[in-house]
This record gives sequence, C-alpha cells and structure tokens, in this order.
Amino acid sequence: MMLLFNEAKATQAAARLLTLRGGTMSYVKLIKLLYLADRDALIRWGRPITTDRYVSMDNGPVVSRIYDLIRNEPPPNSFRIWRKFISNPENYEVRLLGDPGSAELSRPEQELIDEVFAQHGLQNRWRVVDYTRSLPEWTYPDGGALPIECRDILKAADKTEKEISAVEEALESAALEERVLV
Repeated sequence: MMLLFNEAKATQAAARLLTLRGGTMSYVKLIKLLYLADRDALIRWGRPITTDRYVSMDNGPVVSRIYDLIRNEPPPNSFRIWRKFISNPENYEVRLLGDPGSAELSRPEQELIDEVFAQHGLQNRWRVVDYTRSLPEWTYPDGGALPIECRDILKAADKTEKEISAVEEALESAALEERVLV
C-alpha cells in the first residue's frame, strides 16, 4: 500500500524550487530535482517529501503524478491545486503563478529542498538528467516506464535488509493510518 499523494505538499515543494530558480524552470529539471529531494528524504528519514510514485523513464527517474500534473490538463470543472500555482508548460518550462505557502512542508524538508537545489539547481537540465540516469535504482525502460520502489532506492543507498524492512513497515503503517483518516 502506498502513501496517498499529497498534491498540496508536492505543489509547495515545486514552488520552493521554482522560487530558488527565479520563478521559471524546465519541467524536466523540476521533475528531477523533486525526485532527488524525495530520494534523499527517503534515505535520511524513511519517508519521501512529495509522496509521489517513481518510475524509470528514458531520461531517468520521474515523480510520476507530478509529471502527469505538468503534462496533462485537469478534467473540466475540477480544481487542481497544482494548476493554481504552477503554469502549463510553455517551451518545456513551467513558471510559478503564485505562492502556495509552505504549511505542508516541515523545516527539515524545506532545508533538504534547498540543499538539493544548491547541489543541482544551477546545472543545466541535461546534466541533471545525466546525473539521475547514473543512480543505481534507474533502469533503462526502452521507451516505457518501469516502477521504482522505495526498496530499490534504499537498497541503492546500501541500507540493510533490516533497515529497508523497518522503513517499509513504517510507510505501510502510515498509509493505513491515512486511509482511516480519509
């Protein structure tokens, strides 16, 4: 069972990265930076920031629901938090339309996002793509999309089987708790 996707939190994380970049960014780069932030959070704390799902695509790992939010128009008459604050892509870039705040993000999550931006945010998008394609959990999907499980990321980070199981159990418990509260 997976954690429920938190679109508000994902939007706030993306907005923070866009703000650090001056308000606009290649959406490919944004997706990669969000993946790297989630990856680091999972490795450090046992829980990702965006609660997205991950897939290997030809240009590296992708936060799949955020990718869908960027690429797809929302259904008619639906309200999307993302679309209120992040533009549709134009010339492969998205821009910040407003401030969604940061209430969903903890201080350590904000600091981690800032750290990921400091490491990779000033590189061009293709350098970031190349970096994410070098990560051990990425598999070339040959035009498709292959799932990346949290276990794959933790194993790539040299976590022990005991540590991986503990994270999986904690995430499973949190996912069950979320569903009870919804």
